[in-house]
Amino acid sequence: MADHDHDHDHEHGSELSETQLRVRALETVLTEKGYVDPAALDLIVETYETKVGPRNGARVVAKAWSDPAFKAALLKDASEAVRTLGHESRVGDHLVAVENTAAQHNMIVCTLCSCYPWEMLGLPPVWYKSAPYRSRAVKDPRGVLADFGVTLPKDTQVRVWDSTAETRFLVLPMRPAGTEGWSEDRLASLVTRDSMIGTGMAKRAEEIG
Repeated sequence: MADHDHDHDHEHGSELSETQLRVRALETVLTEKGYVDPAALDLIVETYETKVGPRNGARVVAKAWSDPAFKAALLKDASEAVRTLGHESRVGDHLVAVENTAAQHNMIVCTLCSCYPWEMLGLPPVWYKSAPYRSRAVKDPRGVLADFGVTLPKDTQVRVWDSTAETRFLVLPMRPAGTEGWSEDRLASLVTRDSMIGTGMAKRAEEIG
């Protein structure tokens, strides 16, 4: 599997500001004609921000940390593994999980636009869609990580994975020390969205008490 070399055709363009303007204009027209209820749209957005997304990914990571069999299944075929937990990816999407270790740190990017595992991580952050992140993540991954406050040992390899319209990635962060015997719910509270993108680390045990 290639790291960040791809020639796929993305489903959507990279002119994000133009897209946002079109979406707002369409929303206004549909609302004025009575086809769309703004409150319903807000509810959909809220669902992706709070119910769908980071919480789903965090529970997947927590289960992988506490269940060796599930972890092995996740790394073998993440799409199938998360399906056993009731999470369905969009048709055509394939989820790949990559594990962070002391020897290798993984970071996710989409160099051409903003392909992203919505079902696992919710709405993509603004910076993930930005041109500076998309270009620098490949050229200077350690510099990008430093911008996020992540400093890795010099002997830790940094590998950048380039998402496509068909393949999305989920980083399995390293399990924090001192969490032996923790329940999956408690472990999930340590998992952040950025740790599942690779631009952050899981919270330390002492951070949540």
